[in-house]
Amino acid sequence: MTAVPPRVERFVDLSPDELRACLPEALSLYVTAMRYPSGTAEQRAPMWLAHMLRAEWRCVGAFNADHRMVGVAYGYRGAAGQWWHEQVRRGIIEQSGAELADRWLEDYFELTEVHVSPASQGRGIGEELLRRLLGGVRASKVLLSTPEGPTRAWRLYYRLGFTDVLRHYRFTGDPRPFGVLGRVLPVPPPRN
Repeated sequence: MTAVPPRVERFVDLSPDELRACLPEALSLYVTAMRYPSGTAEQRAPMWLAHMLRAEWRCVGAFNADHRMVGVAYGYRGAAGQWWHEQVRRGIIEQSGAELADRWLEDYFELTEVHVSPASQGRGIGEELLRRLLGGVRASKVLLSTPEGPTRAWRLYYRLGFTDVLRHYRFTGDPRPFGVLGRVLPVPPPRN
């Protein structure tokens, strides 16, 4: 018999100081959800800390009744000169031209991380994280990248109106193909 994970008790907007305080837990969740090798957390910690300094950085965490983090999402305003921006710009230009790159990469929020612990997936946590994170964003568009493949993440993004911007792209330093998805903001309220 499989144990049922405790339900989510609260979603919390996290300040940089609050995320720093639970960074080991958030990175552990990230490594588990992405199925990365265990040493990845130490490698990614400086990057997450640096992201907290970017313009309009926002973060939302999901916590269960035991006060354990079961989901985390963050992002910030994307801009020229940032690594991801430059990688995506190059890929869009190569596949579709500079006009499309200019259109997508102007005034956008980079949805950098969205992760839900595998034991808690399929319960609406990811969607709630996204809606809360994107609810106060001032940019006109949101962009994200995710590994290619039929996953719950892809179904969620498409259900929320994201469309393909760049497919089967290989970021420098990662052999896996990624898709870049985007949508105009705001995200409409959920249908009842």
